[in-house]
Amino acid sequence: MSIKHLTKKGLVVFFAFLMISSCRKELDQSPLDAFDSATFWTSEANATLALTGVYRGNISVNAANANPTDWWSYAGLLFMEFATDNAYDRRGDNSVFNKLTNGTLTPNVAVLGQYWTQSYARIARANDFLENIDKVTMNEATKKRMKAEVRFLRACQYFYMSQFWGSVPLVTELLTKEEANTLDKASRADVVNFALTEFAEAANDLPRFKDIPASERGRASKQAALAFLGRLQLAEGKYTDAASTYKSIIDFGDNTIDPDYANIFLQSKETSNENIFSAEFVENLAANGESQHLWPAVAAGWHIFCPLGSIVESYDFTNGTTFSFNSPLYDPKDPTKNRDPRLKYNILFNGQQFKGRYITHPDSASAPDQLGAGKQTTQTGYGVKKFCDENYSGDLTNYGGNLPIIRYAEVLLSYLEAKLEAGQPIDQSLLDETINKVRGRTSVNMPPINETTPALLRGILRKERRNETAFEGIRYWDLLRWKMAETVLKADFYGAPFPGTVKPIRRKGTTVDPFARWFVTSKAFRAQDYQWPVPQSEVDINPKLR
Repeated sequence: MSIKHLTKKGLVVFFAFLMISSCRKELDQSPLDAFDSATFWTSEANATLALTGVYRGNISVNAANANPTDWWSYAGLLFMEFATDNAYDRRGDNSVFNKLTNGTLTPNVAVLGQYWTQSYARIARANDFLENIDKVTMNEATKKRMKAEVRFLRACQYFYMSQFWGSVPLVTELLTKEEANTLDKASRADVVNFALTEFAEAANDLPRFKDIPASERGRASKQAALAFLGRLQLAEGKYTDAASTYKSIIDFGDNTIDPDYANIFLQSKETSNENIFSAEFVENLAANGESQHLWPAVAAGWHIFCPLGSIVESYDFTNGTTFSFNSPLYDPKDPTKNRDPRLKYNILFNGQQFKGRYITHPDSASAPDQLGAGKQTTQTGYGVKKFCDENYSGDLTNYGGNLPIIRYAEVLLSYLEAKLEAGQPIDQSLLDETINKVRGRTSVNMPPINETTPALLRGILRKERRNETAFEGIRYWDLLRWKMAETVLKADFYGAPFPGTVKPIRRKGTTVDPFARWFVTSKAFRAQDYQWPVPQSEVDINPKLR
């Protein structure tokens, strides 16, 4: 999702444009209604400006955002992990993200309204673009590509809404305020079918990944549209279709698994062709504040992202055996020793270095990140390392690193999943071109998988997907579509083990954890929580949405 292809001057004009044309909550709001359409839609330059506005959505820049401003803002994407067994929101059990899965989800939970409003704001911009672009005299091939990009971006909003709400209004044209406030919801099937068609048709008119020049890096490619199409087909149980879709991405050969896992999430390697589609940022001009929220307190961060012991314990030993505290391979002084290297690339542990010594031990004296000590310390004993660029030395709200939305690793794992769930033959060659290619990258080099029995492979694949994509914002969606949330997210969750501490370990009541792990929270996901309720603020305006 690019703004980098604009010049500095273009960016300044663009931000002024956004300030003038910001969207209200109502579905009728046009992103260009501060302009006279008769004069605005007269040049390719203005059409490009409008296209950039659709790409931009409501992603806030140059600030630290505690709540989502878009599905693809760091708070909108990464913070979704707080609703899972991967991470805990340092703000506590009353976090709006935690409420999605802890048994207290209601229509008044604020995050619902934020995602809803932002989705329809971007949809309004897309509809305005598609209704007016033909007024502009310009190269028809360029116009065709622009339309495909906007249709893709609009379909992405309906992808997310179909997955979390199911039945929502399907808006494909600009509306009056009266029309917007009396809309009926479309069926989930209609929303899904619309998005499936839009992704497929957009893919036909988008350029391949390899054909997008560096000056336009971040604009949607054929592979980006196909990857979202595959996601939706997977979610809808269209496994044969999904397998075909993902195979087409693989057959293009434009994307590869990068040997350097740790750095593809940092600014230094954001151009890796493993990153099929990213939210893009520019230091000083259109930066993000994820470093402020993710970094530990020792490095002046706010430590909002606290990995849970559940994900730490998910990473196998380097010989491929399942982790156990009782294994002779486990080193309590260095939990990353003899472990899947992705563990140390993704998570910070007590005693490690990150812009200084990262100390979380409860007995430590006045350490900024001491567990249980203060407002902005870890609440689990762990910190996040993925996305945290230790080489960055600027203002923590001014980081220019991109946020990956679709990676080629996900494509390979999804292809294997689609083949597996479609009941198609699984052999060693398929494992080697998918899951083993992901596990076998040089910086990871985990033992290859050779299990082909579907029931056993399914568990292996799901764990691999979790460990590979940890903290990237797709775990919650995976748990929902696998119908595993009511099991996985109905449990007690712990943080790091601290045996032999002087200060008491936090317990759940009188329960003594056998490994002296810090008790963090309990979740009580309910069957009704598989589908979000429509925000109460929207129902109050239009009771048909109830």
